[in-house]
Amino acid sequence: MNMDAINNLDFEDVGSWPTPIKIISGILLFILIVAAGWWFHHKGQQEQLEMLQAKEQELRTSFEFKQKKAANLEALQAQLEDIKQSFGDLLKRLPDKTEVAGLLVDISQQGLGSGLEFELFKPGKETQSEFYVELPIEIRVTGDYHSFGQFVSGVADLPRIVTQHNVKIYKDRTNSKGKSGEPKLIMESIAKTYRYMDDSEGEVEEVAVQ
Repeated sequence: MNMDAINNLDFEDVGSWPTPIKIISGILLFILIVAAGWWFHHKGQQEQLEMLQAKEQELRTSFEFKQKKAANLEALQAQLEDIKQSFGDLLKRLPDKTEVAGLLVDISQQGLGSGLEFELFKPGKETQSEFYVELPIEIRVTGDYHSFGQFVSGVADLPRIVTQHNVKIYKDRTNSKGKSGEPKLIMESIAKTYRYMDDSEGEVEEVAVQ
């Protein structure tokens, strides 16, 4: 078999090719088919392998995150119990409906006990929050700095929560004097007390929202 024989091959009449060329062509065609099949099969496996590797990394990250949460579970549970205890202690300091009137008396008694004279003691409109109800009280009293300090301190020491807001102190225009002989002063403030919102109020609010 020489080069002229190869150059004169008729691709439309393969049957007329010399036997050695047929054998070589068959081997080359078989190798080409096997190589193409291996390539496409291997390519699919490579893509599947990359997907599995990404999934493995995702599962590993999820496992590490859950493992850390599990390791801190006891500490988180203890912290939750502390929060519940603190929240419960605060709720105990909030009066219910029946106790608000007594709390208002306690505030006024603190002022009288401090030597103050009440010019205004006016509970306002209640404001409802998620867990509690806020009751503002407009207060205007006359006295001196010492009496004001004693009053504010006494209110802060009450077993129930009472906060002072918008405090203003100025001289009494009448120029009268208090028991200490000092000029009288006027203190205006908004005292806010809070009461626990019972279940019935929560149900009413929920129905109204719906």
